[in-house]
Amino acid sequence: MKRLTAMLLALAAAHASAQTMKPGQWEMSNKIKSSNAQTDQAMSAAMKQLANMPPEQRAQIEAMMAKNGAGMPKVSGDGSMVLSVCVTPEMAAKHEMPTGQKGNCTNNNTPVPGGLNISFSCTDPVSSGKGTVRFNGDTGYTSSMTINSSQRGKPEQMQVESSGRWLGPCASAAK
Repeated sequence: MKRLTAMLLALAAAHASAQTMKPGQWEMSNKIKSSNAQTDQAMSAAMKQLANMPPEQRAQIEAMMAKNGAGMPKVSGDGSMVLSVCVTPEMAAKHEMPTGQKGNCTNNNTPVPGGLNISFSCTDPVSSGKGTVRFNGDTGYTSSMTINSSQRGKPEQMQVESSGRWLGPCASAAK
């Protein structure tokens, strides 16, 4: 589950890398479809476990996510994983997102009318992907990506459909 969350946040970082995003709290929704039915079932089971987690364990994961500027993932009615992420002014200026991703990733972003064509390659965990991002000003985006990775020693491909929207000032700034 940690790997999945880190991967989704890394995707959000790739989306933001060549476009200035408005600083503040963002809601990011990711719908993932794998080429492997076992992986799809495992992701679905993990999201159910998150929803039914004991309060003590939930508090620990929420604290870990908060350290990385993100909220607890939730499942929406259409099965998407929804994350809340705080983008600071410094992150927006540097085109960064709080990924919590460890390892070495490189991004290649090509501006196109209304958005970006993007690709990435990571060494830890090994993965790569390519796709498109279309921006709605500095307060929203939609994207479609194909990600290649390895699960249980076998190559795997995932399709990720994402959207993001700016919600307002970061929750920590409001306190």
